[in-house]
Amino acid sequence: MPQPRETGRPEAQPILLRHRLAAPGARMVYAVHPGGLPVYVWGNLADALPQTTGLTVLDLAGVPEYFEAALSGDHGDLSVASLVDGFTAAYRCDRAAAPDGPAPVFVGWSFGGVIAQAMTERLAQDEQPDRLVLLDSIAPTGAYQQPDNALEAPLLLRWFAMYLGANRGHAVSLSPGGTAAMDADTGLAQLRDAAVESGALSSDTTLPGLRKLYDTYVEGLLRNNRLTAGHRPPVSSVPLVLVKAEGSLIPEDETLGWTELAACGLALHTAPGDHYTMLTRPDAVEVIAALSDRR
Repeated sequence: MPQPRETGRPEAQPILLRHRLAAPGARMVYAVHPGGLPVYVWGNLADALPQTTGLTVLDLAGVPEYFEAALSGDHGDLSVASLVDGFTAAYRCDRAAAPDGPAPVFVGWSFGGVIAQAMTERLAQDEQPDRLVLLDSIAPTGAYQQPDNALEAPLLLRWFAMYLGANRGHAVSLSPGGTAAMDADTGLAQLRDAAVESGALSSDTTLPGLRKLYDTYVEGLLRNNRLTAGHRPPVSSVPLVLVKAEGSLIPEDETLGWTELAACGLALHTAPGDHYTMLTRPDAVEVIAALSDRR
């Protein structure tokens, strides 16, 4: 297996990726994808949904400034509001192609849940989804609007191990003691050994190469953290459905902060897998599909 590749400037991608239109009278599902995994992982949900149900993905990789902010550390004029502007316009264009049928469902994974919730509240009532399904998404509320230094190495290493394992198709398990009290250098050395043992990385993977991948991953998290820090979400005007992964980013918080925004109710569910594999494991995707297409 090759070294972890250094992330570079991607080819231009569209904001909107339509898997299929809904059959006449059937529902459309709109999923907001924030990166972290290839956008094609949503094909798993398309396959799990009834063939009459439509699926369109709104992909943040289609916004060059969003991707570049993870490389430069500077998001300039980028904001949740500016991202929502583009996504709302794309959504309205897609809905115009198939205006009949029941109200759609929005699904937002990770930071995509923040964008999906903000989109919902930007729309007129007759444009809104009938519910918002949040996939292990952390609410943009005060409790989670933290300075960058609140994301400490032990937490970041645990998340990075999940990310690396999902992207490489082999789970990466750290020592029984986990990452507690580890600094980044110590943790990455241990993580490299564990990843080589599991087959997630080749034996010639260097620590500097792994460090580059880790640093890019962390910069992406910091970008989202900074965007969220300037965002003041209104309470939700549609019901919220939270699907936490069994290996959630924040396993100790049952609601991930969404109670504060759930004026129309918050339903809680759990899916197998971790934050990243919940989009690829068939048993997890079945849970998400059932909640996305429930009448």
